[in-house]
Amino acid sequence: MNIDIVNENISFDVYKLRKEFPLLDQQINGCPLVYFDNAATNQKPLSVINSIREYYETINSNVHRGIHTLSERATEAYENSREKVREFISASGSNEIIFVRGTTEAVNLAASTYGMQFINEGDEIIVSAMEHHSNLVPWQNLTSRKKALLKFIPITDNGELVMDEFKSMLNEKVKFISVVYVSNTLGTINPVKEIISAAHSYNIPVFIDAAQASPHIKIDVKELDCDFLAFSGHKTYGPTGIGILYAKEKYLDLMPPYQFGGEMIKNVSYEHTEYNNLPFKFEAGTPNISGAVSLASAIDFINEKGLLNIARHESDLLKYAENRMNEIEGMNIIGNAKNKTGVISFIINGIHPYDTGSILDNLGIAVRTGFHCTQPLIEQRYNLPGTVRISFAVYNTVEEIDRFIDGLHKVKKMLS
Repeated sequence: MNIDIVNENISFDVYKLRKEFPLLDQQINGCPLVYFDNAATNQKPLSVINSIREYYETINSNVHRGIHTLSERATEAYENSREKVREFISASGSNEIIFVRGTTEAVNLAASTYGMQFINEGDEIIVSAMEHHSNLVPWQNLTSRKKALLKFIPITDNGELVMDEFKSMLNEKVKFISVVYVSNTLGTINPVKEIISAAHSYNIPVFIDAAQASPHIKIDVKELDCDFLAFSGHKTYGPTGIGILYAKEKYLDLMPPYQFGGEMIKNVSYEHTEYNNLPFKFEAGTPNISGAVSLASAIDFINEKGLLNIARHESDLLKYAENRMNEIEGMNIIGNAKNKTGVISFIINGIHPYDTGSILDNLGIAVRTGFHCTQPLIEQRYNLPGTVRISFAVYNTVEEIDRFIDGLHKVKKMLS
C-alpha cells in the first residue's frame, strides 16, 4: 500500500482495540469469528453503537422544524455532523455536504440532476472498467435515456488503469467522468488526482466514488480538486443508511432537486414552490438523523486511531496475507496493482469460489464470493465465474490470516 495520508503519531494495540467491537466476540459454527468481509461493510465500535442509543434516549426529535429544545438539540447535533464530515474530507463549506443513504444514492443523485440537466445526445461519459455496479448502472441508464455514449477506461491484467489510453479518450465530446478511488474487488488505488487534472484541462467535471477509500485513505477534496465525491457510512465504521455527496457549490447551484417534499422548500403556494438553499434543497423529508450523528462518531473513531496507523496496520496484513497465499499451489490472486488497499480477490485452480466460501464459513471465517457487484470486471475482463474476496479492517490480525490459510488448506484437501 502506497498512499498519501497525513502524518500521525498515534499508536494502537489491535488486541485491545478489538474489544471496542462487540460483534467480533462470538463464535460461528463453533469457531471464533474471523470477519474478512470488510469491503462489503465493516463492524461498528461501541462508540458508534452508543451514539445511536444516546440519540434516541436523549434528543430524538425532527430537525430544522421546531423551536422546542429537543428539536434545537437534534438540529445542532445533525448540523455538527455535517461539519464533521466537511472537516474529514477538507471541503470548503458544509453547504457542499449532502446527506444521502449511501454512495449508491449519491451517484444516482448526480446522474438524475446534473446528468439529466447537462448531458445531451451525442455526448460522452467516461467510467473505468473496474466500477462497482452503483457507479456503472446509473450512467448506463442516463446515456441510454439521453442517447449519449458511455466509454470505459481499460485496465491491465494487474488491475491498473491504462492512463495513456484514458488521456487519449479525452475530447470536447466528453462531458462527465465518474471513477472509483479504490476498487472494491481489486483493491487498486487509482490515480484520481491525475485523472482529475487531465479532465479539467478539457473542462470536464469528475465524480469520485470514495466508498472504499474513506476508511483507509486521507481524503482532501480541495487538494484533489474533484467536483463530486461520495462515500458511505457503513464502510467507514458507521451505520447503514447514511452517506454523503460532496459537490462544489457551483455545481450544486446549477443542479435541480430530484426529490420533493418537506425541508427542501423555502416557500410554497398552491401555484408555485421556491426551493430551499444549499444543502437543504437536496434533502427532502425527514433525514436519517441518528445515522448522521453516529457517522460523526465513526469519524471521531478513525481520527482517534489515526488514518496513518490504520493504513500501516492494514498494509502489513496485506503483505503477510499475500505472501502466505502465494505459498498455496494453484492460488491465483486477481489484481496485483502496485498501490492497493487490503483487498484480495482470488481463485484456487479447479475449485469454485462458492465452495471455498462455504467451507470457510463452516470454519467461522466470513469472506465474500461471487462478482462483488463488479460482474463486467470479473466475467468479461477476467473471464472468471467469480472470485473469493478477503478484505481487512483495523481490527483484523495476523493470527486470523493464519486461520484463513489453514482453512484454505482444508478446502484444497476436501475438493482437490
